[in-house]
Amino acid sequence: TIAETAIRPEGEVSIAVVGKYTVLPDAYKSLIEALTHGGIANNVKVNIKWIESEIFETESEALHTLEDVHGVLVPGGFGERGSEGKISAVTFARERGVPYFGICFGMQMAVVEAARNLAGIKGASSTEFGEAKEPVVGLLTEWMNGNQLEQRKLGGNLGGTMRLGAFPCTLQDGSRVREIYAEQDISERHRHRFEVNTEYRSRLEAAGLKFTGMSPDGLLPEIVEIPEHPWFIGVQFHPELKSKPFEPHPLFTSFIDAAVKQARLV
Repeated sequence: TIAETAIRPEGEVSIAVVGKYTVLPDAYKSLIEALTHGGIANNVKVNIKWIESEIFETESEALHTLEDVHGVLVPGGFGERGSEGKISAVTFARERGVPYFGICFGMQMAVVEAARNLAGIKGASSTEFGEAKEPVVGLLTEWMNGNQLEQRKLGGNLGGTMRLGAFPCTLQDGSRVREIYAEQDISERHRHRFEVNTEYRSRLEAAGLKFTGMSPDGLLPEIVEIPEHPWFIGVQFHPELKSKPFEPHPLFTSFIDAAVKQARLV
């Protein structure tokens, strides 16, 4: 039962949550619960190691704080502060083969990291941080509202550009996420203003970062993954909002399963 698993887990895994609100864990309440649900599904206790992303920008030895974790998760968040630190955490997980889960902003930083370090796109960044030479992540300037295509000017009112609520997503056959969900069409909850720029898709995919979940019209990237990595997935949506104790979200179940395997390797 859930109670037995919570009281007598078969093991423990350590997950680093790299963010900028880590001094206020309540800001990540849904995330904490979803990780716990994933642990219950795998009969393990999940220990969360809260890491302030900015330490990777100021302390050269700070990446050692990730040496003993079995998974790295970069959650949602807005703004430039701490972003380079999150990118450093992505690099660590990608190069070391440590399971990586990027949610919303965490997916966008994974794309920026891959653009810079795998695809060799110098100047790759997000327009959220100002003008970008290579805007691999940019502001949502058009999307469907009901059946009407709306458009916003790039410098327009940000408040009107939030992609908010549940949206459908089509998963690519043969991908890891298709296997995890065991279905092709899913619906997940969104809350973001910026999107990965599909103009960079071919270059990123050639470098190893695959776009495996797209909006049904094929315009908006919802999921990226690195098939050659033990477990490297970024999602534009917030799966933690749909996780329940008796119905843990499949992505969290799979992420913790990968962390358990990583724990056996360490």
